[in-house]
Amino acid sequence: MRAEEKIACARALADNPLVSLLLDEMEKAAVDKCVNAAPVAHEERAAMAAEVRAIRKFRLKIKATIDEANAPNTGAPA
Repeated sequence: MRAEEKIACARALADNPLVSLLLDEMEKAAVDKCVNAAPVAHEERAAMAAEVRAIRKFRLKIKATIDEANAPNTGAPA
């Protein structure tokens, strides 16, 4: 996938309200499960925390891809 295609797809994901809604719902559900897990449910809590981290990392990766495209080119001239 070329850089331009990657950027266009990242923008499409960021601009899609359904993607944002689904990620919000998934993150909230995982946080709720993590917080409300039984005190001895260490594995469940760890799994839900990992899910939240993955969702947040996905959002950041989309944002970073878009930001990278918007950054001024600071490379030295050839």
